[in-house]
Order: sequence, then structure tokens, then C-alpha cells
Amino acid sequence: MASSGKPLQPIIVKRVKKGGHGAHGGAWKIAYADFVTAMMAFFLLMWLLGSTTEGDRKGIADYFNQPLKVMLFGGPGSGGATSILDGGGDDLTKSVGEEASGNVEEKVRELGAQLARAEMIRLEKQRIATLRDKIENIISQNPQLAEYKNQIRLEMVQDGLYIQIVDEQNRPMFDTGSALLKPYMRDILRAIAQALAEVDNRISLSGHTDATPYGSGERAYSNWELSADRANASRRELVAAGLPEGKLARVVGMADKQLLFPDQPQDPRNRRISILVLTREAEERMSKSLEAAPAVTDEAAAREVVTNGDARQPQPAAQRVN
Repeated sequence: MASSGKPLQPIIVKRVKKGGHGAHGGAWKIAYADFVTAMMAFFLLMWLLGSTTEGDRKGIADYFNQPLKVMLFGGPGSGGATSILDGGGDDLTKSVGEEASGNVEEKVRELGAQLARAEMIRLEKQRIATLRDKIENIISQNPQLAEYKNQIRLEMVQDGLYIQIVDEQNRPMFDTGSALLKPYMRDILRAIAQALAEVDNRISLSGHTDATPYGSGERAYSNWELSADRANASRRELVAAGLPEGKLARVVGMADKQLLFPDQPQDPRNRRISILVLTREAEERMSKSLEAAPAVTDEAAAREVVTNGDARQPQPAAQRVN
């Protein structure tokens, strides 16, 4: 007992006995098994890629690029390719590895081009829709043009934006039987020209009449000449208002061959000027069709010029009510 009256506590010393290294457990075995499994899967994948058909590889590529589309709709390349045995791969004795690889790369490039074209079409439709809204706003915000809003028709079609300026009995666009523009028609064309000048798309311009014939008959000045003259008069007004000449892809006269109201061939609303803002695809089709047209011989062209020159002499306005 100490002098303080408290008992002394015993001192306990723990000694760790060092010996040989024991076992580290099975963690390394799990890691090694994972490594072996991964290597086996890798070599299986390489073997499968080398033994599958081009169609199967295309199907796999399509699945990983667009899995939802392939799952819902299927399509070429999703298991429908031919092979030596049903469910098997190509004949492994053939040396087609490089050829198959080239075909896959070509398919990938084609797919990329298709996706790029689809995106271009989407953006173009968006620009054309914006153009339609802009023209509608210009017309509605202009008190002079708003009065003629019912005579201006805007429609989204497959080939682009279709703008039609339609005649009415009490509001004709041109003087009777002539291509002289009315003042309000000039205002409409100028407003449209300002909107079209801001887009890259080219346009096709057409003139149309109703089915009322000239008293002198079709061999003289007829609806063909009248519709073409009115289309050209509209073209001149668009260009004068700032539309670049290069944006005009085609100017044609259609006479009464595309009536707006076929069951009412003499309806004044059949008399109209139509402006089609072309998509890139529509412009390409138009260019190809013009290139594929047969060439006209010099003799036939000269005969046509002489005939048209005689035919385009205007007849008295009283013979035509357009």
C-alpha cells in the first residue's frame, strides 16, 4: 500500500509475437478470375466478328447507333443476311475480311450522309416555316396589304413554301387582258421580295389564267402568252424591289392548265401569280429534269421564235375579260 492509501495498479505489457506470413485470403483469386473472364469474352467477340455475315454486322452497328429504331422496326441487316447454315456465319475458308471491313465502312459513310441530309431537310423546313410566318406578319402589320389578305395564300408543301396571289372579280391584279400590274399588286410583290431576299432558297414563278378564251382563238395571242407575260411582269417587279436575279430558278406561263378551282374554270380566282420557294431537294429535281430534256435543233428553235414573235402581238382588250 502506498502512503496515499491507494493500492498500486499492476502494469500489463502486451507483446506481439512476430511469425511467418499468413494467407492473404481469396481476393487475388477473384481479380484473376475477372481478368480471365474478360479476356475470354474479348476473344469470343473477335471470333464472332470474324465469322458473322455483313448483314449481321450491319444489324449490330445499327442497333448501337439507333437501338430503339432497330428494336421497333427492324430492317435490312438485323439478322436477315444469307449464310452457309441458318444461324451460322460466313464460310471461314474465304478471305473476305478486308472486303467485309470495306463494306462496313462504306455503309457507315452512307448512314452518315443520310443523317446529314435528314438534318439539312429539317433545318430547311424550319427556315421556310419562319419565312412563312415573316410574310404573314408583314402583311398583317401593313394596313394597305392587310386589306388584301384574303387574296394572298401561304401554304407549306413538299417542295417548299407556296405563295399564291389570287385575283378577285372586284380586285383584279392586272388590267383587263394585259400584263400591266395594279398598284396594290406592286405593293404585295415588293413586300414579298424583301422577305425572299433574306433566304438562300431559289424560287419558281408561274402565271395562271382562267379558262376564258380569246376571241381570236389559240393561234393568236392566247392565255399562254398572257400568263407568261404576267409572270414576267411579276418577275420584273420582284427584281426591282431587291430580289437578286440569281434566285429565280424558273419563270413560266401555265395558261389555264392548273386551275385553282377545276370545277369552276371561269372563276376569277383561277387568275393568279404563284411563287414557290424551293427546297434544295426540289431545286435539284428541277435541275435534273431540265438537264434530261432533249435538246432543240436550231431549225426548230428558229421556227418557234418566229411563231412566238407573231403570236405575241396583243389583241384588243375587249376580246378577253382577264
